[in-house]
Amino acid sequence: MPTKNGSGRGSGSTATTNPPGNQTPNTPDINESEIARLKVEQLRDRLRRRGVTGTADMRKDDLVKALVKAMKDGAKKSTSARAGGSSRGSSSAKKSTSSANPPGNQTPNTSDVNESEIARLKVDELRSRLRARGVSGTADMQKADLVKALVKSLRDDSGSSSSSAGGGGVRKGPQNSKSIKYAQEVTSVDDEPERPGRSLVTTDHEVIRRWAEARKGVPTTVDGTEHDGHAGVLRFDFPSNGREQRLREISWEEWFRTFDERRLNFIYQEERSDGKQSNFFRLESPDREDG
Repeated sequence: MPTKNGSGRGSGSTATTNPPGNQTPNTPDINESEIARLKVEQLRDRLRRRGVTGTADMRKDDLVKALVKAMKDGAKKSTSARAGGSSRGSSSAKKSTSSANPPGNQTPNTSDVNESEIARLKVDELRSRLRARGVSGTADMQKADLVKALVKSLRDDSGSSSSSAGGGGVRKGPQNSKSIKYAQEVTSVDDEPERPGRSLVTTDHEVIRRWAEARKGVPTTVDGTEHDGHAGVLRFDFPSNGREQRLREISWEEWFRTFDERRLNFIYQEERSDGKQSNFFRLESPDREDG
């Protein structure tokens, strides 16, 4: 006969399947029990934001395991980066490694650009980040060239005014709306909403692109609003709404170039208050009332 805990429930299979609290003492920020209580759509959404694909056909148990693994991998990378390679082999091996990939940030005037972390990204991740920043022609580039291109793009952004860099920070101006004032600011794909239904705001290209692609959104402009060879009113075309004839598909490069030139803010939701995925978004300019 199985023993019982103080509440009178059996301590057998249920406790084994879903033990309480954190089962990974070396990763205190990862609480499997809390993750297991998330809804399926919430699990899929968090995995998508971490770059994990192919979740559409996964069952909840597999989604939980995948999210825990993704978070553990992220924690390991962070720990490894902080360690600075102190546990590597002989002193000669350390010297060789540090010469090829010196630790930390090698550009003190661009504190947000960490070349060592960028060099550890996979080729697909590098290409994705470059695409999100409007850099094209990456298909035939080798990893070393992709790293250099991303570092250059990030440096260029750091050297520009934060109001036009498209790096996540909210653009300010005389026409900032209350929507922006009360929205949660998102500056990277690692930021998560404080709660379902939370209004969010960002200018980060990768955050915007991942949000749209998770909903199968296509970058478009409203046909007939173009002027001087530039895209007109920016929109996303979602298949769930039925394709709109008045929307013309454009490249991500053109979409983001127009987005930055007009100093727009992207106001959006990840989830509705009931936890279901939300397609709500709005583009606003802080410089004029018509956005």
